[in-house]
Amino acid sequence: MLLLTLPPQPIAPCVIAMAVVAASTDIVCRRIPNQIIGIGLIASLLIQAWVNGPLLGSGNWLAGAMTGFGLLVPLYMVRGMTAGDVKLLLMIGTWVGPTMTLYIALATFVIGGAWSLAFGLWHKRMTLLLMNILHLLYGGWRIGRKANALPYTPIKSVGSLPYGVAIAAGTIGVVFASVA
Repeated sequence: MLLLTLPPQPIAPCVIAMAVVAASTDIVCRRIPNQIIGIGLIASLLIQAWVNGPLLGSGNWLAGAMTGFGLLVPLYMVRGMTAGDVKLLLMIGTWVGPTMTLYIALATFVIGGAWSLAFGLWHKRMTLLLMNILHLLYGGWRIGRKANALPYTPIKSVGSLPYGVAIAAGTIGVVFASVA
């Protein structure tokens, strides 16, 4: 088992604060403003350079950003997630680095998946939810295929969830788990 260590101070409280702010705006406005992402990116670069030195700090910043982006952009490409959620995990990755970003994404998928299932059950839309999941999987499989590519057909929404909340919960959970 790979042990995860807490990032140096003040990174942990800053990333938790940024995740909570983003989740709060996602709940209220159903979007994550670019201003929050921008402030988080600039602040994380400055703090990473201060804590880890300019070269190592900026490298850790970039690696975390690319990890967060790379993990969620495929879901965005098949319309399973919004761009704000991708940018949020990218920004969180700049704070915590690539390894912790991977763990945060995994925790987020578990939390978001459980939340989606509960939402589908509560609203009696499980059949539609499962059909949408199959559509997303098929859409992801089709990306890059030239022959026999079907045009995009919109799917009926089961309902929207502020996924920034799941990302914030995954972030907080992984940061606190790294303390133990």
